[in-house]
Amino acid sequence: MALADTQYGPVLGTDSLVFKGIPYAAPPVGPDRFRPPRPPRPWSAPLKATSYGPTAPQTGAAGPLAELVPRAIVPGDNYLNLNVWSPDLDGNAPVMVFVHGGSFTSGAGALPVYDGSRFARDGVVLVTINYRLGADGFLWFGDGSPNLGLLDQIAALTWVRDNIAAFGGDPGNVTIFGESAGAMSVCTLLAMPAAAGLFHRAIAESGAANNTIDAATARLVGERLAAMLGTAPTREAIAQVPLQRLLTAQDQLSQQVMGKARAKAWGDVARTLLPFSPVEDGSLLPAAPLDRIRAGAGADVDLMVGTNSDEARLFLIPTGVAAKISTPLLYAAARTRFGLSMNGVRRYRANRPDATPGEVLAAIMTDSYYRIPAIRLAEAHPGTYLYEFGWRSPACNGTLGACHAIELAFVFDNLDDPSTAPMLGARPPQHLADLVHQAWIDFAKTGDPGWPAYTRPERLSRHFASASGITTNDRPDERIAWRHR
Repeated sequence: MALADTQYGPVLGTDSLVFKGIPYAAPPVGPDRFRPPRPPRPWSAPLKATSYGPTAPQTGAAGPLAELVPRAIVPGDNYLNLNVWSPDLDGNAPVMVFVHGGSFTSGAGALPVYDGSRFARDGVVLVTINYRLGADGFLWFGDGSPNLGLLDQIAALTWVRDNIAAFGGDPGNVTIFGESAGAMSVCTLLAMPAAAGLFHRAIAESGAANNTIDAATARLVGERLAAMLGTAPTREAIAQVPLQRLLTAQDQLSQQVMGKARAKAWGDVARTLLPFSPVEDGSLLPAAPLDRIRAGAGADVDLMVGTNSDEARLFLIPTGVAAKISTPLLYAAARTRFGLSMNGVRRYRANRPDATPGEVLAAIMTDSYYRIPAIRLAEAHPGTYLYEFGWRSPACNGTLGACHAIELAFVFDNLDDPSTAPMLGARPPQHLADLVHQAWIDFAKTGDPGWPAYTRPERLSRHFASASGITTNDRPDERIAWRHR
């Protein structure tokens, strides 16, 4: 067994230098439920840290995506915890802190695909974290502390700063990285004064700096949730609702948004499709992250951002939605949901002569929610490295493509994890995992992943696929179609 000392007490990990379920904050329950995170209560006897701790409250995976995107749920109140994989407790290795995705309502640092053993093997201290989700993490009526889920992430990064040296990590070389809602969190942290100095590099996978909501929208979401629950629109009233009933209502609220996302009804959520997400409260998050970054916030942080070629297929193909899209529906949805002109739709259609209307809509949705925001972020933060992951899944008879979340097993070099088989198939290319995983490590160690930074007019980007290389000004006609964004 391996022993490491933290400022709150000693922790006992495995002989392979893995420490799981270390509390970085007190349980956010009872009077602390809707308050900023507090330090955990110190302990004296070594804390056994050999199995994953509790995860944030959430519903289990269901529906056609359950097998493709599994969840890990461990019950318990002490869920503000983190996990550490170390190459050497006496070292001074670069540190990488991963923020999981899950639409800000699900996910955990305990998923097998996030196992950090291969990062530790390659000389990096890897940390995964949990944080408050859904209403507990992001419900805000304008009073009390906003963005509790982000404050949890800041508390975890503060723990890393103060304790990671005991695990062989260098607190002066910390890279945060995240996927989906985790990437959105990373970009939001980049813009938050309270997070300044806690990390030195950042990687955003399939999420950028455009997924926050304003204070009026946050109140609207809270009022809708309270009405569904039959309670007063206050945190105190919602805290009295049985947890399972609250979780069910959160899911129902998200389904309502997906069914009819109109700005008049949902405010900023019509754009983000995320009713529970970071709030521009004017203080903790002074303004929209992209505006803050354009003004220089996070300018001293090295940044890498990227997307997958077919992100939206994960949401449209397995669910059967794509198969229901006709050509008239394609044009209507592109115009009303994504704000793309008729000429813009024709460009996407012409560039994919063999694609179905549903597949064309998936390409438009991918660019609207992922690719174009990533480009805007790269334009706002000089020196950003841009990438696109293009390896296609064999799932769904090969129609799933390079969908949302497909890059994760390659980043962590965990292609052999059985939970990834439904998406990756029996023989995903190890050589591609070697390339991707090494690029992430190189960036964490040096700030340079191995290709030129994104600049105009060249617009260089690293493309990871069966045949990988550098692209120059890729798909300019489709990018120009979003010049209004």
